[in-house]
Amino acid sequence: MKVYTLHHPHELTQKDFPPLSIALGFFDGVHLGHQKVIQGALDYAKEHDVKSAVMTFDPHPSVVLSSKKSSVKYLSSLEQKAQKIEMLGVDYLLVVRFTSAFASLEPQEFVDQYLIGLNAVHITAGFDYSYGKFGRGKMETLPFHARGKFTSTTIEKQTDDHEKISSTRIRELLSNGNPEKAAQLLGSYYETEGLIVHGEKRGRKIGFPTANIETLNGLLIPAPGVYAVRMNVNNSWHDGVCNVGYKPTFNNPDQAELSVEVHLFEFNESIYGEKVQVQWVERIRSEQKFNGVEELIAQIEKDKNKAVEILKK
Repeated sequence: MKVYTLHHPHELTQKDFPPLSIALGFFDGVHLGHQKVIQGALDYAKEHDVKSAVMTFDPHPSVVLSSKKSSVKYLSSLEQKAQKIEMLGVDYLLVVRFTSAFASLEPQEFVDQYLIGLNAVHITAGFDYSYGKFGRGKMETLPFHARGKFTSTTIEKQTDDHEKISSTRIRELLSNGNPEKAAQLLGSYYETEGLIVHGEKRGRKIGFPTANIETLNGLLIPAPGVYAVRMNVNNSWHDGVCNVGYKPTFNNPDQAELSVEVHLFEFNESIYGEKVQVQWVERIRSEQKFNGVEELIAQIEKDKNKAVEILKK
């Protein structure tokens, strides 16, 4: 898959690309609804013997458009998104840098410069996709703005349990500690990326050494609690149990910072500074405060056994 990063105003022309069937969207998490849109572009490409492409945007439009200083909690980093899209069999990934200048394009200007201008012959997007200044361009207006240069397909709302499959819904599920349901909508387990950093080394003292993880790329961390997880270290997956929380047994809740700590089973390598991926399989319990270290150790042993049981499945 060829990847192009486009900064507005870009200098690419139709001659830089073969005829393209392009899927449009932000595609955070590349969930089952997104996969349906991308598959639409792939099907058209195959049927009409043209190349397939996905056009996505970075950062999230709300980062640029919102007047509130709010950060987006992503379901996938740009790298993760690219990997998932490549696995679907897409030929080209077009990453448009979402800036104020780009956001101010009129719908017709966006279509002329970023669709017609990049040799699109067909566009596929979800029913609620919008484009151009203030999102005034809709799928209903796309045929008009296409000027007869390309055709388009609108993918209808994709649902699960009669509810729309959406990145917002998946974020809510993870924020409520439900990675199992999130995985059903994503089509795979939710994964975060992080760096192994030095922690308080308290786990080592009580017989359960943990890897302290600093989550990267603004990825959403699931709700506090204990989880059965898998962790990829140096291209090798290992089973483990993860605690997300504020360690109330040891810390003053007013001063505590959220930590993500993974205890891997049968693992004793030094991995400080390594970049890892954590796959969130199932939540075991919520975070709780214990009356001393002995009670905590007994519970960790139970959590570990439960995680072993879950991951065997």
